[in-house]
Amino acid sequence: MAGRIEVMKSHLSPYAGLRTPFHDELIATARKLCTTGKGLLAADESQGSCDKRFKPIGLPNNEENRRRYRALMLGAEGLEQYISGVIFQEETLTQKFDDGRSFPELCNSLGIVPGIKTDKGLVDAVGGAPGEQATQGLDNYEKRAAEFYAQGARFCKWRNTYKIQNGTVSEYIIHHNAETLAKYAQLSQKQGLVPIVEPEVMIDGNHDIAACQAVSQRVWAEVVRALHAHGVIFEGMLLKPNMVVYGSDCGTVGEPVEVARATLTTLARTLPASVPGVFFLSGGLSESNASAYLSAMNACTDLPRPWAVRFSYARALQASALKAWGGKEENKAVARKVLLHRAKMNSLATLGKYNPGEDSKGAKESLYIKGNTY
Repeated sequence: MAGRIEVMKSHLSPYAGLRTPFHDELIATARKLCTTGKGLLAADESQGSCDKRFKPIGLPNNEENRRRYRALMLGAEGLEQYISGVIFQEETLTQKFDDGRSFPELCNSLGIVPGIKTDKGLVDAVGGAPGEQATQGLDNYEKRAAEFYAQGARFCKWRNTYKIQNGTVSEYIIHHNAETLAKYAQLSQKQGLVPIVEPEVMIDGNHDIAACQAVSQRVWAEVVRALHAHGVIFEGMLLKPNMVVYGSDCGTVGEPVEVARATLTTLARTLPASVPGVFFLSGGLSESNASAYLSAMNACTDLPRPWAVRFSYARALQASALKAWGGKEENKAVARKVLLHRAKMNSLATLGKYNPGEDSKGAKESLYIKGNTY
C-alpha cells in the first residue's frame, strides 16, 4: 500500500518536484547571480538585432565584428565589480576573446557566470488575437541544453512576449506562453542550467500603467502556476519580467516611485519568495529611466521585496558604449569606460542609490524600438 501511495503522489504536482542531480548546483548558481550590487549583461542579440545595432555606426554585420563587439564589453577592466553573469547568443558562446580564451573561460576567470539564450525566436501564434506571438525552440531542447552546459554555460534565458491590445491580451496566449516557459524551465534544470524565465509584457501600445499592471499580474500568476505544475525548483530559477510602465504611445512617462510601487505590488501578488532574484529587462526604456526605476524599487521600504531586485539589460547597458566605439579599434578604451559607467549606475540602482545628477546627458535618450525582436 505504501508503495502504491508513493506512485500516486508522483503524479501530483505538490509532490512531484523535479529530480535532478544538479539540484544543489542550480541553487548555488542562482544565488551567485544575485550577488549584492551586481546584475546581468544581456549580450545575446541575434544576428538580426546586431544588424540594427551596427548599421547606425556603419559597421558590417559579420561573425568577426559580432565577436569584436562582445570582446569589447568583456574586456572592460573591472566589469566583474558590477556584473555577475553574461547572457550569450549561441554563436558567441563558442567564440574566443582576443587572447584565444573562449568567452566562457574568460568569464570564469573573472568570477562572472556564463549564460546562454536558448529560445529560437518569435513566431506568429496559431491561436489568440491577431498580432500575438509564441516562442519556438523546444524541439530537441534537452540535448541542446546539455551541449550548452558542456560548453560552459550555467544559466539560460527564454523570452515570451505579450502585446497589450485594447487593454488586454488573449487568454490563449497567456496559457500557451506560460506552458512554454514552464517546460523550458523544467528541461533546463534537468540539464544543470538555471533558467531565467522571461514573460515580457511589451511596452508597445497606448495603454496606461493600470492596464500594464492588470495584464502583468494575470501573466505572471499564470506563469507561476505552470512552473508549479511542472515541478520547477523555484530556488534554482530567476524571473526576468518587464517593469510596470505606461505604453510607449500613451503620452505619459511614469515617475520612478509610481513605476516602482506598481511593479513591486504586482510581483508581491504573484511571485513566491522562494525565487531568489528578479532581473528586470529594460524593454526600450532610456538608460536613465531603466536605472531610476530600478533604484526606486530598491529604495522602497514599505512594500514586500523578498527577492534580490537586479537588472538584466542589453540596450540600457550597451547603447552609449556602442556609439562611443563606432567599430573602431582606437575607440575601445573610451567605449569600455562608457560601459563601466553605465554598469556602475545600474549597480548603484540595485542598492537604491542611483543619482541622475551623476549620469551622462545621453542617458536620457529613448531606446525604444517598435515591435523589437532579439
